[in-house]
Amino acid sequence: QVQLAESGGGLVQDGGSLRLSCAASLSTFSIRDMGWYRQAPGQQRELVARINFAGHTNYADSVKGRFTISRDNVKNTLDLQMSRLKFEDTAVYYCNAHAWGGRDFWGQGTQVTVSS
Repeated sequence: QVQLAESGGGLVQDGGSLRLSCAASLSTFSIRDMGWYRQAPGQQRELVARINFAGHTNYADSVKGRFTISRDNVKNTLDLQMSRLKFEDTAVYYCNAHAWGGRDFWGQGTQVTVSS
């Protein structure tokens, strides 16, 4: 069982920056992939960015060049640096961990609100 705790959400103006962090209760060496997803009101949850154990990343087209995902397998953390935020980035952001055994774990989510 992996528990994930997100932090760093908040209110920011259009064009601003925020950094989200996710702390895992177990060593992230036990986690194959980690990622950030988001869900806006009335919409489905969508992938924002993902990073695998080897450090390979992929991003949603809408955030490429603006967001950077990183993981620290010593500190057991996952971060998302968000820059040049837009109103349409407003959503609840969720941390996800995909374990080597195939199970998925989710954090409670953190709200990001970008004011236009």
